[in-house]
Amino acid sequence: MTTPLRTAPVRVPEITAYFWIVKILTTGAGETTSDFLGHHVNPAVVAGVGAIVLAASLVLQFRMHRYVAWTYWLAVSMVAIVGTMAADVFHGLGVPYFASTIVLALALAAIFAAWYRSERTLSIHSITTRRREAYYWATVIATFALGTAAGDMTATTFGWGYLTSGIVFAVAIVVVGIAHYVARRALTAEHRHQSTNAVLAFWLAYILTRPLGASFADWMGAPRAKGGLEWGEGTVSIALFVVIFLFVAYLAVTRKDAPADVREPPS
Repeated sequence: MTTPLRTAPVRVPEITAYFWIVKILTTGAGETTSDFLGHHVNPAVVAGVGAIVLAASLVLQFRMHRYVAWTYWLAVSMVAIVGTMAADVFHGLGVPYFASTIVLALALAAIFAAWYRSERTLSIHSITTRRREAYYWATVIATFALGTAAGDMTATTFGWGYLTSGIVFAVAIVVVGIAHYVARRALTAEHRHQSTNAVLAFWLAYILTRPLGASFADWMGAPRAKGGLEWGEGTVSIALFVVIFLFVAYLAVTRKDAPADVREPPS
């Protein structure tokens, strides 16, 4: 018999259009910020400080008694930056992008396997315990690192360039969305969120949005010699974080992405 876990209020957002918009924005901001810092600051210092800030943001997130937009998206933003650094470390050690993509994909599969073996579900709608939330954030970190490596692989190893890579990943997400929609129509309403189709579609889209946002952000920041718009990594990072700030401020005030059990202000 499984030992009952102490339940905790939901600390992750509802999956709405706002979720995907801010998620994609953080992927782009994480990519260009990591690249900018890596080019202008000692990489060891950047990695050390990044790891400390990421740990602090996750501690803050876990201390919340309910979903709070600020703390959640702060943690995601730090994961985006540090996840990019982690993937870049593999390449810096001489590991080809293709190989690092395979290694990170296997690491993600191992996390999924451990999560499912422990909880018998991978649904984001079931994250109501500390342990499930720990699995969730481990998965998020792995998906960001994997997405970074995959995006760099298609852009450089495959020679597609940033813009073409972004378009390919966008098409892949559309295909996942259509497949999910078709399969979803065959299910009753009460089974849609927890179905294998819904869970698979969510995590596939979650993984693919990382290289999608990163590819377009790289395209905007990269020099024209590399097929980019040459806006500069620093400029793109600042612009994206400003937009992220505005979206998160809106969500914090309106609670439009809050789970049903925390949508109303606590009494």
